[in-house]
Amino acid sequence: MRDWFSSSSENQETDPASEDRDHLDLARESLEALVADPRVPEPVRQALARDYAEVQAMLERLEQGHIHIAVFGRVSVGKSALLNALLGEERFSTSPLHGETTEPARGHWQEYQSGNVFLIDTPGINEVEGEAREQLAREVAQRADLVLFLVDADLTQTEREALRSVVDSHRPVILVLNKADRYRGDELAMLFDALRKHVAGLVDERNIVTAAAQPAERLVIRVDEAGNETEHWERPAPDVSEVKARLWEILEAEGKTLAALNASLFASRLSEQVGQRMLEARREIGQRLIRNYCAAKGVAVALNPVPVADLVAAAAVDVSMIVHLSRVYGLGLTRNEAGGLIRTIGSQMALLMGTIWVVHFLSSALKLGSWGLSSLVTGGAQGAVAYYSTWVVGQAAERYLAQGKSWGPGGPKRVVREILDSIDRDSILRQARDDIAARLGRA
Repeated sequence: MRDWFSSSSENQETDPASEDRDHLDLARESLEALVADPRVPEPVRQALARDYAEVQAMLERLEQGHIHIAVFGRVSVGKSALLNALLGEERFSTSPLHGETTEPARGHWQEYQSGNVFLIDTPGINEVEGEAREQLAREVAQRADLVLFLVDADLTQTEREALRSVVDSHRPVILVLNKADRYRGDELAMLFDALRKHVAGLVDERNIVTAAAQPAERLVIRVDEAGNETEHWERPAPDVSEVKARLWEILEAEGKTLAALNASLFASRLSEQVGQRMLEARREIGQRLIRNYCAAKGVAVALNPVPVADLVAAAAVDVSMIVHLSRVYGLGLTRNEAGGLIRTIGSQMALLMGTIWVVHFLSSALKLGSWGLSSLVTGGAQGAVAYYSTWVVGQAAERYLAQGKSWGPGGPKRVVREILDSIDRDSILRQARDDIAARLGRA
């Protein structure tokens, strides 16, 4: 991954303004294509309505050149106080009580020269009965262009996991050790060194800074001209100079690129979500389709008294099922291609479950010489076996289509084996008998 905190001066041959425009244009095109994609079904679009609204908001941010910086961290580490100190005003509520910030809030950081930077406060993580707030905080942090990850001591396990989550989402991170005024010089040095070791590989050492967003009150003794002493408590002015300096360096070097990167990452993640939802919808349709074909084949085989005709009917049903499945997945197959796919799956099934095919042929032979109740019983058993085999064929064909007409690294044998291992043969055969009986009852 590119170091998004490197100075633009490292590449003298590249025009920073031109590079920024390229990044922004690509990000804008990705977002616009996502919004306008006609292939996304309306139910999927509705299920992801909140994310699509975020896409629209990001497009507006790109047009206006806005940059969002979110503060993230455990309850009561001073997130709101830090943002207030940066803004120079009491914009965000601070309180000694846990959970004062219950939803995201933002302030306009006008001190930065372009005036397009917004600071976002988030609820604290690791809060008792605060799972929803914690999730909300993570979502906000992952959609920000840059994250200030705040701690006030060495990292806890919860903070380490949260930090890794933010870093894994490819968000640039500045680690801020707040309340630095409460440590002696030697303690602060030890703590800083511990943090540097614990975040090695996650946060660049240049992006570990200290702050005293809301220094502790100190007892001040004043002596007047007459020598009289008076005592009172005073709170020193906030010290966020290191945070402010590092932010300025990053924004000057990579500000617009950060916004474009964030937008592109969000568009990519949402595209994956859309694809997953569409795949889930197709699988749901595919499973219903497979079951219908299984029942139709089971009935056809159970009622057909001619053994060879059983096999012909079975092959025809399987071919039709795979052609229909290929249309569901938008990867149309011809009947010849579907037949070839069945032969591939069938050969693996024969190797892995030869006994089933023996039972199929035996029951077919028995049915030739059986009449009346005996014929119905034998035909029903053969129909259930036919139902089962089509179920396996359908699952394997669907896996092949869902992977873009590919068997994957293990080939068809691995796919068929995984499917056979994952299904309960007895439950499928019971389902087969029920479906066949229901179909015959309606006939």
